[in-house]
Amino acid sequence: MTRISVVIITLNEEKNIERCIKSAQEIADEIVVVDSFSTDRTEEICEQYHVKFVKHKFEGYIEQKNWAVTQASNTHILSLDADEALSDELRNSIKEVKDNWNYDGYYFNRLTEYCGKQIRHCGWYPDRKLRLWDSRKGSWQGENPHDKFELQHGASKNILHGDLLHYSFYTIDQHLDQINKFSTIKANGLFKKGRKNNYLIMTLNPFFKFFKSYILKLGFLDGYYGYVICRNSAYSTFLKYAKLRMLYKTQTLNQGL
Repeated sequence: MTRISVVIITLNEEKNIERCIKSAQEIADEIVVVDSFSTDRTEEICEQYHVKFVKHKFEGYIEQKNWAVTQASNTHILSLDADEALSDELRNSIKEVKDNWNYDGYYFNRLTEYCGKQIRHCGWYPDRKLRLWDSRKGSWQGENPHDKFELQHGASKNILHGDLLHYSFYTIDQHLDQINKFSTIKANGLFKKGRKNNYLIMTLNPFFKFFKSYILKLGFLDGYYGYVICRNSAYSTFLKYAKLRMLYKTQTLNQGL
């Protein structure tokens, strides 16, 4: 039987972490929580479940997740976010994989709950994720804050039955707070790459984002919250480019001093 380490990164996740840990206990040979110095009850809750709890300074989602993998005792990793949990069907699928591990990595669909409603459109489902893998065959890549695990060229992969349940936002305000945070990270990333911006991009890209999410991706079928999600996604796109424009304006002003 293949031994699996479940690896979770946290920061002030007292509302979510218990559900996440309990959903994985049955298939985990070890649960590792890497915490960015939470100030709430996250550590206290983790201690109740006797997980390996490690504190580490947060320097980025990709950097934190790659470091967290090094804290695991096993090479085979199930990576979860604190606001995620395994469905019964997915947990059973992982049990079968433990008994007969045939691939380097396994994908599964993620089903997101937004303000208490499961979202099955808007481009949010099926949100396929590679979360179960042999850590010797790849690493976390991508561009902060959007990380993804990438397997080496030629690595084998398969898809498991069952959903990874994602409890994303309990209120619209939480979503807006994340949009503000993530748009700053994205704008800084584009600025470092020298990505240019103009009024046309800042005007048209949010419109096309809404059209794609709400019409082409059938967001309207998710009702009121489908509309909210698609409008917020468009706003996030606008905010990213608005902040990028501000970074260039600040650079110009500083150069003129």
